[in-house]
Amino acid sequence: MSTTTQHPTSFSPRDLELKLKAARLVDPAESLPTPPSSNSSGSASPPEHGEQYEESYFLRSFEECVAIYDDPSRSKSESLALLSDEEVILLSERGKVAVYALEKLFGMDELERAVRIRRAIVSRASDTKSLENSSIPFEDYDYSRVLGACCENVIGFVPVPLGIAGPLQIDGTMYPIPMATAEGTLVASTSRGCKALNAGGGVSTVLTHDAMTRGPAIDFPSAVQAGRAKVWIDSEEGHAVIKAAFESTSRFAKLQSLKTAIAGRTLYVRFATSTGDAMGMNMISKGTEKALETMKEYFPSMVVLALSGNYCTDKKPAAINWIEGRGKSIVAEAIVPGKVVTGVLKTTVEALCNLNIKKNLIGSAMAGSIGGFNAHASNILTAIFLATGQDPAQNVESSMCMTLMEPINDGEDLLMTVTMPCIEVGTVGGGTVLGPQQGVLEMLGIKGAHAKQPGQNAQTLARIIASAVMAGELSLLSALAAGHLIRAHMAHNRSQVNTPAASVPVTPGPAPRF
Repeated sequence: MSTTTQHPTSFSPRDLELKLKAARLVDPAESLPTPPSSNSSGSASPPEHGEQYEESYFLRSFEECVAIYDDPSRSKSESLALLSDEEVILLSERGKVAVYALEKLFGMDELERAVRIRRAIVSRASDTKSLENSSIPFEDYDYSRVLGACCENVIGFVPVPLGIAGPLQIDGTMYPIPMATAEGTLVASTSRGCKALNAGGGVSTVLTHDAMTRGPAIDFPSAVQAGRAKVWIDSEEGHAVIKAAFESTSRFAKLQSLKTAIAGRTLYVRFATSTGDAMGMNMISKGTEKALETMKEYFPSMVVLALSGNYCTDKKPAAINWIEGRGKSIVAEAIVPGKVVTGVLKTTVEALCNLNIKKNLIGSAMAGSIGGFNAHASNILTAIFLATGQDPAQNVESSMCMTLMEPINDGEDLLMTVTMPCIEVGTVGGGTVLGPQQGVLEMLGIKGAHAKQPGQNAQTLARIIASAVMAGELSLLSALAAGHLIRAHMAHNRSQVNTPAASVPVTPGPAPRF
């Protein structure tokens, strides 16, 4: 049996490639020769006599790269196509190419290359230098849908596990409940709630209000003039002028109401508008801007401080949203038979109703909560937001929810409702343009704009969310009432494999007394 002895100094072609790359990065201008017959136009004569070379081993000087990049006979994308990734990185590191503009410079056909190069630039400028070869994926993604719409300075994407709860019967139709989450037990728990709700005939929903809001802040020279402007806006004449200007910007934006308030010499105006199947922030902002331009013709001394003066209120908890609604206002209702409460949920109607009062109502009131009269509405809503391409920051106000439970039929069965006055969703625009999110909306039958009734797809999504929240509320409260919550989390979400080791050294604290 013969053996082959490998010399300690031998190395593979891959080792050679890495060594050449390392040398090139030490002194890019001098460490390696340029390709044969290279010139400022970026062309190179082919190797003679069968000579072969790996073009990526050669790095032209900064001056040569600049000459190629600045050649006026070509577009920037054509010039960049003549440069290697390392040469583009060199141009960026020397300030010639802006990192944020790579997609625009490369063009629509080379978006993934732009992302790859940005990863390298960011990585080499960081302390860890890990991004370039990290596990953050970036390949095989449709960046054309991201560009100019969803994100900037892109270096990849972050996959989130997508689970399906249910299905859940909502207004007579069975829907799968898509949930993008990294929290174990959440999908399983919501599915248990769906099972219980389906046993009683499913969920019925009511849409009570549908209007997105924007609340600009407007300064006047005096409180008196601010008051005059308020009176004018509240009048039929002023309202008509504002409405006409606002609605001239979109065929979908229909102004429903104007609410005004004064603080000192600053006037706040809350525009409430239907927005079709779009969530509507861009649409209503455009209309508000046009309305304010028209209003300035009547009040030349007014100064628009901010198109959003926090009187909307967006991405912040606010009583005005809880009271008046923002986006879609939904009430969902279901009856859960007593035998399902005991058989599936392992508790009793009496225990559930008592817990809901003491926890969701009194407990939240003791904490001074605004719209937080629920167990974990945000859990379910945010998971569906992520799955369907909604703005996840709007979970702040969208998760406002009041969960109510009461015994019916002589205490045998459970009547349950959830009231959610500000679910801010859309099926057009924003993250809904991304491929996977569109696939989820398509699965639900609500992708894009409704062909016949503008706004119906977005309203259906809001109904699905409220109903799914009910399922999640029912399951969690039942687990709490039965004392099963910790055991479920230990089994599904806190396994030994996924639990990190205790911190070392141990966090300082008082020594235990025995």
